[in-house]
Amino acid sequence: MSWESSIEYYRMLNTGVEERLGGLHSAKCVMASVEFAELTALQQEDRWDDVATLLADIAKGLERAGADLLLMCTTSFHKVADAVEAAVDVPLVHLADVVAEAAKEKGLTKIGLVGTKFTMERDFFTDRIASRGLEVVVPDAQHHDTVDRIIYDELVHGKVLDSSRRAVVSIVDELWDAGAQGVVLGCTELELLVKQADCELPVFPCTTLHVTAALDRALG
Repeated sequence: MSWESSIEYYRMLNTGVEERLGGLHSAKCVMASVEFAELTALQQEDRWDDVATLLADIAKGLERAGADLLLMCTTSFHKVADAVEAAVDVPLVHLADVVAEAAKEKGLTKIGLVGTKFTMERDFFTDRIASRGLEVVVPDAQHHDTVDRIIYDELVHGKVLDSSRRAVVSIVDELWDAGAQGVVLGCTELELLVKQADCELPVFPCTTLHVTAALDRALG
């Protein structure tokens, strides 16, 4: 939803196609970049019917533009993923399904999830992962505002701070203590901040996994 993570999606899609096909190949794609403030305001007001209508209309436009499959480049707004998918005839690559399959391929049974306060406190995303046979744990409630501040006050504005990286890694360590065998970076912007090298716990980065799944399907 933020243009910071949209850049990463666009870059990864194109470098992924180049790596797989070589030469001058690049990703043939269409992108709809939303007005993030507008969507965020609707989210904060719990106007999810309006969010669903707006994103469904965008999805229809992408389908008319020739898209063969659809990605929602966000975690929080997957709350309306079913409504968006129902509005089009092309498949939606659901992010929760992607990360769940990645964790299961590693033999994990219990994973932690760090994301926006909304994603951590609501069950639309964790329940979807759990439906694939995984137990999901989220950070203690005392950390939710901290992660939210890092995402909305820093990462969506391109600010990547070492102090914030240390704070998130500390939260990941607490999830490890709670029995998590891996951690999902459940916000597309978090991948800008935390890498596998920062954590001892296996890290599942949403953006990278989402792009890989899309390329597998598109080029399969």
